[in-house]
Amino acid sequence: MVKVPGPFKTPPSITLDPKPLADVPDTPLTPESGDARAPRSASRRSEIPVFEVMQITDEVARRRHAGHDVVSLCAGEPSARPAPGTLQPAGYTGPLGTTPLREAIAGHYRDWYGVEVDPGRVAVTTGSSGAFQLVFLTAFDPGDRVALVSPGYPAYRNILTALGVHVVEIATGPETRYQPTPQLLDEAVREHGDLAGLIVASPANPTGTMLARSELQSLVEWCSAKGARFISDEIYHGITFIDAGPDSRGVSAVELDSDAIVINSFSKYWGMTGWRLGWALLPEDMVAPFEALASNFALSPPAPAQELAMRAFAPETYAERDSVVQGFAKARALILDAEQSLNWGAAAPSDGAFYYYSELGPQLERFGDSSSYARALLEGADVAVVPGGDFDPVAGHRAVRLSYAAGEAAVAEALDRIIRFQG
Repeated sequence: MVKVPGPFKTPPSITLDPKPLADVPDTPLTPESGDARAPRSASRRSEIPVFEVMQITDEVARRRHAGHDVVSLCAGEPSARPAPGTLQPAGYTGPLGTTPLREAIAGHYRDWYGVEVDPGRVAVTTGSSGAFQLVFLTAFDPGDRVALVSPGYPAYRNILTALGVHVVEIATGPETRYQPTPQLLDEAVREHGDLAGLIVASPANPTGTMLARSELQSLVEWCSAKGARFISDEIYHGITFIDAGPDSRGVSAVELDSDAIVINSFSKYWGMTGWRLGWALLPEDMVAPFEALASNFALSPPAPAQELAMRAFAPETYAERDSVVQGFAKARALILDAEQSLNWGAAAPSDGAFYYYSELGPQLERFGDSSSYARALLEGADVAVVPGGDFDPVAGHRAVRLSYAAGEAAVAEALDRIIRFQG
């Protein structure tokens, strides 16, 4: 077994059922002597794992600065960016964004999904990350139980934990295509108690799997019957590789239930990661409290980004981004064609997004776990991949995630290096 030191830290074990913050009595500082006071420590809510993807992104930048030719299949960040424009001076906008952009987003739902959305229910946010924080604050109280699947996007778990919400992780695998089912939700309720909410993603990060319309419908109906909030992360809509048809871009939960909470962003399909702009579709009862929180937490979304985002809904922009997705499809095909040569283990079906999530199989005998493998690969071949521990605290040490957002050429070079590295 190869032992490889390095900065890729296995995320510390976390308590998925933390004691609600509201139940913890205040403990005043006690002077140890004279006027001296014991130093304060960081808050308990900040005791969450760091997002390892961003740590590795930092390491890639350091290695490139040192002269290494690193191929990064790490971050979910499209290499094809929108063309720069000329931005006008801008001040604050409303807490939920500009009226023209909210109307344009509503029009996007009419054009892509055939559903009418009131622009007043559209909240523009500082990326989907800002949307998740504000949605969770608006929808849940400390002590509420919210379900999500594992493997899944770690920020769901970590933000909820920081807010004192009880995270109920539902272990999934190939038998349910790494997605939740009503039966799994029933089991979660029997084990943990009633749920206040469910978070789903289709396409999902890190697995890329998608829910069919009937599957999404069954989950929406389950939540409606149980009085649980249904939160649909649709950030990878439009980046899909399933057969053409009315649902080929993905099914939006708002098509099935007007009270569903939908979160999306300009970062993935449109490639606007650095502009930090996303949105949420809210049920009527959440609009006012969401706006109150937004006006205090961020004042307004970034005005220059909102101006640029108006171009995202032009026909020529859709055509340009669809051509980028075709490039993702070619990069995906390279990985699928190389599966035998990679000699890894079972992989999730990559229906959408731009991720390939696979167990390492025989490579585990050589390297021990996915963090050691990823460190060795970066140091030995200058290829960056993400260990699975971020996405699955229980079984993620056996898996890695490849992002093919970097494009066909980068993926081809990375695969060649990986195969040569493994011998």
